[in-house]
Amino acid sequence: MTLLPRLHRVAVLVLEGAKPLDVGIPAQVFTTRASMPYEVRVCGAAPGLITGGDGLSYHVADGLDALGWADIVFLPGYRFPDREDPPAAVLQALIAAHERGARLAAISTGAFALAATGLLDGKRATTHWHYTRQLARKHPQVRVDENVLFVDEGSVLTSAGAASGIDLCLHVLRGDLGVAASNHAARRLVAAPYRSGGQAQYVPHSVPAPLGERFAATREWALHRLDKPLSLEVLARHAAVSPRTFSRRFADDTGYTPMQWVMRARIDLARELLELSQLSVEQVAVRVGLGTGANLRLHFQRILGTTPSQYRRTFVA
Repeated sequence: MTLLPRLHRVAVLVLEGAKPLDVGIPAQVFTTRASMPYEVRVCGAAPGLITGGDGLSYHVADGLDALGWADIVFLPGYRFPDREDPPAAVLQALIAAHERGARLAAISTGAFALAATGLLDGKRATTHWHYTRQLARKHPQVRVDENVLFVDEGSVLTSAGAASGIDLCLHVLRGDLGVAASNHAARRLVAAPYRSGGQAQYVPHSVPAPLGERFAATREWALHRLDKPLSLEVLARHAAVSPRTFSRRFADDTGYTPMQWVMRARIDLARELLELSQLSVEQVAVRVGLGTGANLRLHFQRILGTTPSQYRRTFVA
């Protein structure tokens, strides 16, 4: 008799005043389906009705015992996070879950609850841009970074506003299941398959819509020809702007220089080919435009900290 692998366990902790989108993102991204080996429990300080924010309430079946069950706990944002900390029992349960080995991932102002445990002290973290200064004042031991979408400190993760919660969830998926599963989930959500955690939360100046559309079209065009030469000049010519303008605006859009973005797109395609095909490392290198296996290994190690062969062994049963 063949035993099925254990599902990854996800708890979504709903606090008083919880924001509905922040609750819904991890609940939907990780909901159990054939392509997603996860089990989700939405919980609260106690089972029952929880008053949320924005006119919604939640009826949760589980209490804090779900945190002792979970492999990863998501903390959605909630209203007025700078006024008072969550109940002591909630903080103690979060600390106990972390000590047991669970990861804790905060979306938006959920970072305040995570910071109240002390587990962010000395670490980088972010939250919604409107609350970054309050988080820094309330928890001065936390190194608050207001200019990023999400921060992964290993066992504790934080993200900015609600939409960046999708980026954080896809980041977790990439680490758990590989890039093919993450890209599949992104397509299902109609979301960008990869946004840099280091990307700014918002562009501080207006970008004309037609130019933004042109750049998106150029990125899509580039993704379909990663095996071809893609220099800054080639990309700028496709977008019909100067290389200097293209480089500056591209970084605003993606958080990367054009050449950094191309390299990461090539490495992502290589990851997917390693997961889903029997191509050799040399063949994969040619398919993604890196020419040789040695070149692929060099950039794979630099970006992911592992080799193509080790990556394949990790994500292919």
